[in-house]
Amino acid sequence: MKILFLHGWNSAVGGVKPTFLRNSGHTVLNPPLDHNDFPTAVAQAQQVFDLQQPDVVVGSSRGGAVAMNLANDRIPLVLLCPAWKNWGTANSIAPNSIVLHSPNDEIIPFADSVELLRNSRLPAEALLEVGNDHRLADEEPLAVMLWSCELLCSGQTLPWLDPTSARREAVNASGSVSDCEATYVCDACGEEIVVPVDLSEGNRQTYVEDCPVCCRANLISIQLDDDGLLQISAEPEQDRD
Repeated sequence: MKILFLHGWNSAVGGVKPTFLRNSGHTVLNPPLDHNDFPTAVAQAQQVFDLQQPDVVVGSSRGGAVAMNLANDRIPLVLLCPAWKNWGTANSIAPNSIVLHSPNDEIIPFADSVELLRNSRLPAEALLEVGNDHRLADEEPLAVMLWSCELLCSGQTLPWLDPTSARREAVNASGSVSDCEATYVCDACGEEIVVPVDLSEGNRQTYVEDCPVCCRANLISIQLDDDGLLQISAEPEQDRD
């Protein structure tokens, strides 16, 4: 695995985190980035990115902001306490990204990463709470950083890109797929009917149900679309071919 590691502000090349990744058997590109001029730092990182085509980009603090501002349409990101509010103009990340941040970070507020996920329309699972400070240089965050890189490069579907995961978020903020409700209008009597929906039975469901008001049979169709939106429709049962 080829990793482009982008260091933080006033951090040295060859620090604990890139060394850990290299000692774990991976090729690590760790270019020096200008500490004073952010656009220059982005250009330096972009040059290495374009020439080397890494499998994953890891950005720490200011390096996370550099990573977010790269011209990049497919390479996954692992962002460590990204300082996106302090540098650059990018304020969202692609779905194939993982953010690591300590709630005890004394430099970059943990709330900034929560906001970043909200901007990106990513669920809470994309933000991993690790470590006890801003550096994330202890054993646990280092291991989680490595795990994140390997997961993103493994070809596995990330939980928040899995339709079943989107289903969970769309149906109920609690994560349950069995206690969702939807409303359809009975074609016979015009009443709005609320029905329970269990999406663990699949993203597309069709069944016949009698209206509880007029007792006419309705063909109910339920679908969870690619955007995670639940759609329900009803038509008289006798209209079927």
